[in-house]
Amino acid sequence: MAETTLATAPSASPAAVPQQGTWLAALTGRLVIIIPYAWLLILFLVPFLIVFKISLSQTAIAMPPYSPTFDLSAGITGLWESFREFSFDNYLWLTDDPLYVNAYVSSVVIAAISTFFALLIGFPIAYGMARAPATVRPLLLMLVILPFWTSFLIRVYAWIGILKPEGLLNQFLIWTGIIDQPLIILNTHTAIFIGIVYSYLPFMVLPLYSALEKMDYSLIEAAQDLGCPPISAFWKITFPLAMPGIVAGCLLVFIPATGEFVIPDLLGGSQTLMIGKTLWNEFFSNRDWPVSSAVAVILLLMLVVPMMFFQQAQAKAQEQGR
Repeated sequence: MAETTLATAPSASPAAVPQQGTWLAALTGRLVIIIPYAWLLILFLVPFLIVFKISLSQTAIAMPPYSPTFDLSAGITGLWESFREFSFDNYLWLTDDPLYVNAYVSSVVIAAISTFFALLIGFPIAYGMARAPATVRPLLLMLVILPFWTSFLIRVYAWIGILKPEGLLNQFLIWTGIIDQPLIILNTHTAIFIGIVYSYLPFMVLPLYSALEKMDYSLIEAAQDLGCPPISAFWKITFPLAMPGIVAGCLLVFIPATGEFVIPDLLGGSQTLMIGKTLWNEFFSNRDWPVSSAVAVILLLMLVVPMMFFQQAQAKAQEQGR
């Protein structure tokens, strides 16, 4: 009887294990989506809303140096009164003062020129790395990343010793007989371009190297077999296939270069007008947090909004290509 009972006892349903696996897969899929959005919410959206709230406030001799501040102890009525005090006067002030407009324009121009030179220098470097033997590529990649092992501030300070009138560059040029008197490079826009290109060049090289390494170079050989000159093969094959790396590298250089503060302050001198220095002066010299917050909000919108439109246009182009 015991053997008969064991034989006829109902076993666990085989569908339970697949259902449990499906539930875990669905939960994992949701977590993969939720975690990045929670990260952006906590570290991007919430700080942006705080800065935007300060930009709508007014300067006050207090701590913090703006008003109104949210007082949760006053209840909903106190919060409503605080909201009623908000205004866009700081944004109107920025449009009326040509200093800020010129700072935005100057920052965009300097960042665009620096990005162009970074691309001009970084593309041959990345191409040479991608075409190098596989055993040498890790060494070349390490040499590109090596400057990150040193403090960014120390590297910028080192350029002061190189570019100043009695610096290493002028001494070398005078010793070789190329020039008779020292060149004035420090505290000019040329020094800013040199500093930005040097500092952000790895951000241009790495995406380009990633794109060029995956390229099928048999296409170049096929084009040459069909009589295509090397320059035409580059513009018709290599350059279009490297476009994702070019776009990524240009964004990684242009965006931080637009708001750069350290390089213009140390290498450009006091006459350099960039939005990063203006933002610093408003925060720490004038202690005008509302105006400086408005400057930061406009700078963020200047960088994020065009990038979003560009990504949408690129996505539509890829869909049409399919």
